[in-house]
Amino acid sequence: MKGKKILIIDDDKFLLDMYAVKFKGAGFDVNLSSSGADAFEKINNGFVPDIILLDIVMPEMTGVEVLERLHKESRIKDCSIIVLSNQESSKEVNEIKKLGVDGYIIKAKTIPSEVLDIVSNVFSKKHE
Repeated sequence: MKGKKILIIDDDKFLLDMYAVKFKGAGFDVNLSSSGADAFEKINNGFVPDIILLDIVMPEMTGVEVLERLHKESRIKDCSIIVLSNQESSKEVNEIKKLGVDGYIIKAKTIPSEVLDIVSNVFSKKHE
């Protein structure tokens, strides 16, 4: 995964910082956004991620709204999108999966090293 660009979108600064350290340590080029609007500003300014790790519950623009806009604008077609959220009701998860995500991780049930492994595996399988 060396050199792969990941955009982590989460309104929790502690989690952003923790995952930044974890992914940088694994060789990823890490870019952080604390909101959907900030993420789109980075994408509009030319940042093209290989992977997006996306929270669902955020103020202003939810993760679902981010997903819908990403698909509508379809500028990052080859990007792997993985949800990292505490939303775990099967109805919500199924609705989000219908939006074309490549993976879904429950934050509270997954330690950071497992998140790194899952993200790496999802990306590798999509780009075999």
